Amino acid sequence: MEPGQFAGGAVAIATLLLALLVGLVGRRVNGRFRFEPSVATNGGTEMADNSAGSALTPDDLGNAGFGERATLVQFSSAFCQPCWATRRILADVGEMVEGVAHVEIDAESHLDLVRRLNILRTPTVLVLDAQGRIVRRASGQPRKAT
Repeated sequence: MEPGQFAGGAVAIATLLLALLVGLVGRRVNGRFRFEPSVATNGGTEMADNSAGSALTPDDLGNAGFGERATLVQFSSAFCQPCWATRRILADVGEMVEGVAHVEIDAESHLDLVRRLNILRTPTVLVLDAQGRIVRRASGQPRKAT
């Protein structure tokens, strides 16, 4: 065996291990809701910092309005298969929980909003409070129980 063959094999194994690690981490965080970084906790009460652009208006939602308790805003794209399942899950939640609205936004048609909110993939779900402040975010397909 020549020295160059051993180095090439080691690089290939290291690359496979790194890809496996990235895949496992990505799978673990996919669809999990997290608090928005712009949301500060004050004595257990979440308060959004609107100066960071962490609030949406009814105009941003196509005049859909906010739910009395919460609004689930889903950013989707036309050929996103997980977006279809996410749409069904969020529509079910909107029907089951009183005061929760579901709004779907086509990411391709609203690029200014996508950039402003740092939407990096579809589906991305934002949970808004009754005033339109973003309190949680999930990238990827969320689970119904979450």
